[in-house]
Amino acid sequence: MNLKNILIIAGVVFFTSSCSKDFLDTKPITKKTDATYYTTPQEIAEALTGCYDGLQLNYNGGTALPVASMVLSDLCFGGTGATDNDDYRMLDEFDINVAPSYMNMYQGGWQNMYKTIYRCNMVLSRMGQVDWGNTPELATELEAEARFIRAYTYFDLVRMFERVPLLTEPSTGNIPQSEPDETYKLITEDLLFAIKNGNTLKYNQIASTNYGHANKWAAASLMARVYLYYTGYYGKSDLLGLVSKTDALEYVEDVITNSSYGLVDNYYDLWPASANYQAVKNGGTLADNTYAGETNKEIVFAIKYTYTSSYDPENTDGNHWMIMNGLRVTTWAPNGYAQGWGCSTVLSDVYNNWDANDDRREASIMAIEEEGIEFNEAGVKEYTGYYTKKYTPTCDENGTPNASLVGGEDFMIGNYQDYFAIRYADVLLMAAELGSSNALDYVNQVRNRSNAELLTSVDKDVIFEERRLELAFEGIRYWDILRYDHTLAYAAQKVSFNGIVKTGGVDAQKIIDGSNLVNCRGLFQIPNDEITLSNGVLKQNPGW
Repeated sequence: MNLKNILIIAGVVFFTSSCSKDFLDTKPITKKTDATYYTTPQEIAEALTGCYDGLQLNYNGGTALPVASMVLSDLCFGGTGATDNDDYRMLDEFDINVAPSYMNMYQGGWQNMYKTIYRCNMVLSRMGQVDWGNTPELATELEAEARFIRAYTYFDLVRMFERVPLLTEPSTGNIPQSEPDETYKLITEDLLFAIKNGNTLKYNQIASTNYGHANKWAAASLMARVYLYYTGYYGKSDLLGLVSKTDALEYVEDVITNSSYGLVDNYYDLWPASANYQAVKNGGTLADNTYAGETNKEIVFAIKYTYTSSYDPENTDGNHWMIMNGLRVTTWAPNGYAQGWGCSTVLSDVYNNWDANDDRREASIMAIEEEGIEFNEAGVKEYTGYYTKKYTPTCDENGTPNASLVGGEDFMIGNYQDYFAIRYADVLLMAAELGSSNALDYVNQVRNRSNAELLTSVDKDVIFEERRLELAFEGIRYWDILRYDHTLAYAAQKVSFNGIVKTGGVDAQKIIDGSNLVNCRGLFQIPNDEITLSNGVLKQNPGW
């Protein structure tokens, strides 16, 4: 990896200013050199905004992690158009031979994550040269946010690629990959700092100007996620001797007890398309939807997006990946579904085996026949009759995409729905899995909200099943099945498939061999061009 080809912002810092939606909304308006910036608390705060902007960059492409994680899981196929290339099928089947020319599917994500890390490292390396005056607490708070973003980004990288270059200072060097424990050590240390020094305002005390900022509660929740993944995937008893199971539980119990985050009353209200569906189902119109909004009490941390995005590489603030999940070139105005590219077709068994009384089924899945959607399956690859609903483009009653209604440049990149990276429901389920004495109550709180039958006992398998249902199509399931059993036997069994799906309106055999997942250990393919640019310093992951 030649970081000079990746870190295109080296020596130049991009910043955004605030506007009505959130603090990440507008295109970069100023460029300042490293030598003349980072001299005041205000400039550090502005530079930190650039770090948050990096999270948008990380998740703004067609194979952004939320989409890739859906396709790789046991809930979705690759889908897309009948005549499209087989790159998404390659992801789904963990088999490079399906589409051998696609050697750089994650290159955009790889490069953008290192841009984000560079920005974080730049902020962290310059904080000592600032005169903080009588506000030293501001310095530690901003440092906590920068370290949270760096930890969040490295956690994505290490889960995807495992052995990655580890940079803790601004650098354009061509360095070899680090062992995963080194990366996890940095992630853990960053999160421990963020837990100790992050903003401690409760949810009901957060001012609108602080929406989207990571706080102590987000760091504590992410720490539990990191602990569960690391110990599960690697078969360890603790997180590098730095965080024990007891510690991880204490972190999420603190969130539950003291943060004032909570469950939104109506599950449908968490996502625009789901809220639209319920409004129409109940005899109302799209305007009657009761969407809870992007800053509701259940959202512990989100990746923020805005409609002001454009094709200018300095202004990619929109949700560029959600278009992949929309109905294939079909707008269904009655339910407020705007068109997309037909990715992430949902396995029919997922819908058919889901309790029909559980609100989460209809809130999570678009059912073509059951909802009376007029749809031409001939144009679709790996058609099942079901698509994801939580992150799908929406439209008004006339079929005009909401991205266009608010002034987005076009319907593909103007989507502005936030990605809910950590929900309070996930916090409850992590606490249950970590052995809370309130485990049964926490799981039943989640189930009761969705009108699912209450349970009388819980164990690991029950909690994993609950996570599958509650967090379906949110980019979490794939990582859950990988960490269930470090031998990966569970994950291999879950993703394996041998059956019939329709492509171009014709029955086609679909086979997913779970042993392919084991061969690559569930890891992603390192972009081939990055290996070439590194002159062989980077080494490809097994199985690819």
